[in-house]
Amino acid sequence: MDEADRQLLRRCRVQLVSELQVASLWDALLNRDLFKPDMIEDIQRAGSGSRRDQARQLVIDLETRGSQALPLFISCLEDTGQHSLASLLRTSSQAAKPDLEAVRPLNLVPAVVRPEELRVVKQDPSKPTPGAQERLRRNTDLAYVLNADPCGHCLIINNVNFCLKSGLSTRTGSNVDCEKLQRRFRLLRFVVEVKSDLTARQMLQALVELARRDHGALDCCVVVILSHGRQASHLQFPGAVYGTDGCSVPIERIVNIFNGASCPSLGGKPKLFFIQACGGEQKDHGFEVVSAPPEDRAPDSTPEPDAVSFQDEPGNDDQPDAVSSLPTPSDIFVSYSTFPGFVSWRDTKSGSWYIETLDGVFERWAHSEDLQSLLLRVANAVSEKGVYKQMPGCFNFLRKKLFFKTE
Repeated sequence: MDEADRQLLRRCRVQLVSELQVASLWDALLNRDLFKPDMIEDIQRAGSGSRRDQARQLVIDLETRGSQALPLFISCLEDTGQHSLASLLRTSSQAAKPDLEAVRPLNLVPAVVRPEELRVVKQDPSKPTPGAQERLRRNTDLAYVLNADPCGHCLIINNVNFCLKSGLSTRTGSNVDCEKLQRRFRLLRFVVEVKSDLTARQMLQALVELARRDHGALDCCVVVILSHGRQASHLQFPGAVYGTDGCSVPIERIVNIFNGASCPSLGGKPKLFFIQACGGEQKDHGFEVVSAPPEDRAPDSTPEPDAVSFQDEPGNDDQPDAVSSLPTPSDIFVSYSTFPGFVSWRDTKSGSWYIETLDGVFERWAHSEDLQSLLLRVANAVSEKGVYKQMPGCFNFLRKKLFFKTE
């Protein structure tokens, strides 16, 4: 499929997902040899198997079906009586084609260039490398499709002020983190919503509300938690984060709110979680301690941990991070600001080491690198900060590479 037809399908995707009647299309698609029977079966199993999820997958897969895929698909729509959608695609396609009569050949004159006139152009490492990386981004077998605009919802829960009886300190500097992330994810084409100072119950309510929305025409979902944290018993994802009332919510409970059963419209789509909170109370001195360089700290600032001592719930025992009898979660990426069991440092003036670095890395590299490569850069940069050390990490259950939408 040529680029003009591909862009046309992407511009019309929301309307196609909303109106396309896929049940009547299967035979027409097979008769015109646009898809094979096994391909049809894969589309029918997409996401939760709903009409919207099938329609969305059909439109995405159509881009891979050759140069005549669009006109054949329009014919299938006409065969099945879906004339309004057929007319939309046909009219838009004709409008997008260039006026061939206006194209005139150029009279080109060959030029001779002497060797001394040639110069080597160095590639700027902050610019995307053409070729292989761009082909990877467009390969729907290897990379998620993030073309919807907006790309998806981003919920930021920013807990700063905690009730007195909780014994938890005010998280000075967290608002700096929140403002950076609001701006960053808006630039990445997400609809950003911020909720501040929520109790544990309110956190769960906000997350369930997000999961119950219709994400059918969107490509991704992001959840960011900025709070105090602690170790917690777990089966899949370690750690827990605190509400402002001093009650904690396990990370794995947060993640499982967005599983296929609870949030079918996000089935098959990447769900990203960024956790700025402590994983425990240990302070890592590193194996070769050096003085922190001046740029690692703001003048007169004080690094604070987001740590709270581990207190297990009565009757619970720590479990390993993976149990063979559990189903492996898919399309989930959980990024932690620190290694489980250790503190996560936050500067009272410039915000947390993790979020400050994440924002800077995304600004410079998100246009050219996938999510996992970006987080490797974050981990490397954070690990080099300060006298006390911090090591971000992640649990990656994505099936493909993820490139953010930056244009």
